[in-house]
Amino acid sequence: MTNRINTRPVMVGNIQIGGQNKVVIQSMTNTKTHDIEGTLAQINALYQEGCDLVRVAVLGKDDANALKELVERAPCPLVADIHFNYEFALIAADAGISKIRINPGNIGNIENTKKVVLKCQEKKIPIRIGINSGSLPLDLVNKYGWTTKAMIESARRHIEILENLDFYDIVLSLKATEPLMAIEAYSLASQEWNYPIHLGITEAGSLHTGTIKSCAGLSPLLLQGIGDTIRISLSTDPIAEVEVCKRLLNALDLYQNVVDVIACPTCGRLEYELFTVVKEIEEYTKNMKFPLKIAILGCVVNGPGEAKQADVGIAGGKNGGIIFKKGKIFKTCQQDELVPELKKLIDEEYQQWLKNNVR
Repeated sequence: MTNRINTRPVMVGNIQIGGQNKVVIQSMTNTKTHDIEGTLAQINALYQEGCDLVRVAVLGKDDANALKELVERAPCPLVADIHFNYEFALIAADAGISKIRINPGNIGNIENTKKVVLKCQEKKIPIRIGINSGSLPLDLVNKYGWTTKAMIESARRHIEILENLDFYDIVLSLKATEPLMAIEAYSLASQEWNYPIHLGITEAGSLHTGTIKSCAGLSPLLLQGIGDTIRISLSTDPIAEVEVCKRLLNALDLYQNVVDVIACPTCGRLEYELFTVVKEIEEYTKNMKFPLKIAILGCVVNGPGEAKQADVGIAGGKNGGIIFKKGKIFKTCQQDELVPELKKLIDEEYQQWLKNNVR
């Protein structure tokens, strides 16, 4: 993984993007930003779920004027999402926003752009250039078609505007709806520039479809070391975006503080309610933010082997089952004791982790 650690470090408040192997998790509120209490409730929920940065939409002056209080009360750095209106960017910067998403080529004449850049330089606020495959400049589309070439050239235009004004605290995204197009665009961009990359698949869809498309498009990039911050865009509660993001990064060994419940796919040997147990344990651990692998296995035939990589787990049978700890048989017990005993072990692991990690 060479690309990620070699990108330019950009500070978003107290969060570093780029220049490291950590991938910063983002999401976006879907409340009306001028609804301060409603927006803050969602920001806090996202933060508690594990979100590092939260973006808010700035559609009008009432949204822009709400930013100061949101910044003061939010538990994490906030990003202002602004289109076309440079004045909102100035208000956001004075409000203490930590990053601005605005495309410099879309905010009018160069004087307007200079005002935003000077303000961001003064306040040490980075700018994210967000290229979207569905909204490319028509002259580039006419020349290159709806292609990654058009996306790269669009990015180049915006980047050159900022670089010509001696502004380099840039984060770059090249989002496409099609995963393969996103892979190609981000791969080309990582070869052209060393600015930190914001990964995402735009308009990915619902929880089920959007998760699959996002994982298909972003996993190959992350495994190549491309991607410094990430948002999983889903047409659902944004809390789910953070959940999916953490699971994806955890599967690629890029995020640790997740309880990972693994379970066998089941077969005819299953002799207890494994699905019910899996749901119960997932619910039991959903608020535990620490690294733990739990195995819930369907029978004692394959259980001993499949549990070796887990921290704790069970393998159930018709009349009883086996409890595992650190890959070894810990004890045997009756069927009705399996889940309570497993929960005890989980609690012990969690308390030990808290003792060692919380100061």
